Amino acid sequence: MFLDAVYFWLRERPFFHRFTWMTRILLSVGFLPTGLVKVLGHRFTNMGTETPVGAFFEAMYQTGFYWKFLGLSQMIAALLLIIPRTTHLGAAVFLPIILNIFVITISMDFAGTPFVTGSMLLAVSYLLIYDWNRFRSLFTAANNPHLEAIPRFHLDRWEFAGFLVFALGMIGVFTGARVGQIPGYIFLPVISVLGGLFAAGRFFVCSYLKQKQRGSNAS
Repeated sequence: MFLDAVYFWLRERPFFHRFTWMTRILLSVGFLPTGLVKVLGHRFTNMGTETPVGAFFEAMYQTGFYWKFLGLSQMIAALLLIIPRTTHLGAAVFLPIILNIFVITISMDFAGTPFVTGSMLLAVSYLLIYDWNRFRSLFTAANNPHLEAIPRFHLDRWEFAGFLVFALGMIGVFTGARVGQIPGYIFLPVISVLGGLFAAGRFFVCSYLKQKQRGSNAS
């Protein structure tokens, strides 16, 4: 199957293991604060009801329970997406939610928002392909013994720490922007970026050193 080949290609490269975690974090960051706004019963936008977009959000806000249900669904998808054992479930839950949001944004005058929601839709599609082995049995009964030979990569503790700082910092930034500023808000973007750069830098440096060592051993 074509998706088997794509899955093998992605899984055999340690870079995509890190890229996948970065994608999961960014998608979770996009859903957690916006979901929290709804769960707390706040409005999503201050746009007036004289505009189609403002009227649309106000109508959903006035539903009360449904508004909070939407927020809770977004938060559940975001949390599942960053828990290692449930990342595939998070992507599966995320897909119908972001697809619905994408269709809404292209159906109404949301200016450049469809580019954002479209990018999120592409990102979650990538995550589903990265975890294709989890869903493969839903589409085919054909066995593929090569699935067991796929290497399993892991973040070392320093990379994990860098990604954790990046994730918490980004969540703090977007939560502060949506719900209200939190203590130390002004420093969170810097801390978050430094955490992400540290994790990425460590991976590339370690990869370069390993490649250089293999070259030395071969010679």
